[in-house]
Amino acid sequence: MSTYDRSMALTGQPPKEINLNQKIASIVGMLGLAILLLATFNVSFPNKAFWLTLSLVSISGGTIWFSWEQYKGKYPGIKNDGVWFKSLTNLGFWGWIAGLAITTFYVILYFFPEYLGLVNGGDNKGVIGLFDPLSKALSGNPASQWFVYGALYTVAILAFGIKFMWKYRHNRYERIRTMSVMFFQTSFAFLIPEFMARLNGSSVLQGGSLPFLDLKNIWPLNYYNFESYRIKGFLSSGDIGFAMLIFAILSVFVITPFLTYKFGKRWYCSWVCGCGGLAETIGDPFRQLSDKSVKAWKIERWVIHSVVVFVTLMTTAVIYSYLGNDTSKYWLTKTTFLLGVAALLTLVFAWVMIFKRDQLQKDAKYGAIGYFVIIISLIAIHFFSGEGHVFLFKSGALRKNYSFLIGSIFSGVIGTGFYPIFGNRAWCRFGCPMAAMMGFQQRLFSKFRITTNGGQCISCGNCSTYCEMGIDVRAYAQKGENIVRSSCVGCGICSAVCPRGVLKLENGPLQGRIDSNQVLLGNDVDLMELVNSK
Repeated sequence: MSTYDRSMALTGQPPKEINLNQKIASIVGMLGLAILLLATFNVSFPNKAFWLTLSLVSISGGTIWFSWEQYKGKYPGIKNDGVWFKSLTNLGFWGWIAGLAITTFYVILYFFPEYLGLVNGGDNKGVIGLFDPLSKALSGNPASQWFVYGALYTVAILAFGIKFMWKYRHNRYERIRTMSVMFFQTSFAFLIPEFMARLNGSSVLQGGSLPFLDLKNIWPLNYYNFESYRIKGFLSSGDIGFAMLIFAILSVFVITPFLTYKFGKRWYCSWVCGCGGLAETIGDPFRQLSDKSVKAWKIERWVIHSVVVFVTLMTTAVIYSYLGNDTSKYWLTKTTFLLGVAALLTLVFAWVMIFKRDQLQKDAKYGAIGYFVIIISLIAIHFFSGEGHVFLFKSGALRKNYSFLIGSIFSGVIGTGFYPIFGNRAWCRFGCPMAAMMGFQQRLFSKFRITTNGGQCISCGNCSTYCEMGIDVRAYAQKGENIVRSSCVGCGICSAVCPRGVLKLENGPLQGRIDSNQVLLGNDVDLMELVNSK
């Protein structure tokens, strides 16, 4: 017979002192980190493969052992107790220290890799040199700072993913989606690109140079996917490259809209994306730090949709820059391309304003109108701009600024480094253009929603507290109102931590559902009409 914790406390108890096994596990994990730290300070290890293996195994083993000891004696169910008592997870001293340390690492990794041992044209040193054996085994090339980043990123998702599954072992949905992000990160984001790098220049690719970066990134997240060097790489790599180019185009216009319609943006944000995978695993202890205020929600909407507009214009400018108007050389001319983009976006604008106008907030309508004005301006300015210019800016300048501000500073340094400060989904919530684009689709025509049973809600607030996207879920639950929000990534944690089973993730059609608002208001609901319609 199962046993249950009969305590009625909703806040949990202060964290207990770690036991002896957890202390040993911590030492094991710290020894692994110590090896990487010593390598950073150019300590030479005679057998790099051995010491690298020892380091990664120690870090992973220590993390998994610690989490086993942490959760093995607890009942299945809510496991977020104690987070408000810990300095690390409650914006305390150690939280700021952790944020500063991670941010410093990212700054050095992105902008000063030579301090980590990167040597162009020679043998790597330091911590990057320590990863050389693994990199050569996979791709045949010496390690770069990005290989080190990818390897550590993957180890973190795997180790903390196991911790996450053990923490939420009572919830089948959480276990399956965590295994999904672990699989996609290990295979599509880390291993397969390295194997493809080994293929470059081989007879299989007919002498081409196949782009092999993160294969699960889709435009607009993969904002460089349609740059000239990428297109040339695809086309010069035979059938494999051409198939990847077709997939990149289909992913924008067919695959992503269809999957978002069927399952909401969670199919990518919570099941595939590496950024989401890291946020859900190593960032899980910080999810309660997301700002739930209305002010933060308003800032979020304007910032993230501005990023989408910018990346759209930047991509348009980049593609426009390497086209021409000579029809004998280009099957797609500059003018035709620009008019095509304007026509497509105008159709989207018209469809939204005609058929989905009532679902938009007032400021969203103003934003849509502003976007339309930008499109018309783009067409007009095209005829007065110079070669390779759109909006009187060089496409290279747009690309460089976006790559620095959004691709590096926002997504990397702030998005991940500030987990202990802004919560684990700051990038996904405020900066990711992919999340914004799918959120637009999810809000207007997706079948996904979180249904609520307001009569069972006891207003404990667990759902809102642990929503990493800053949604006040309790406000919906108290009214018995279904949750259809652009920002929701469908992580399901609100449902997992609800002690009453109020929330449920669904993909079913709207037809055949009882209007819960009418029930709560005491209005007559004709249930026979519902039955007869089935």
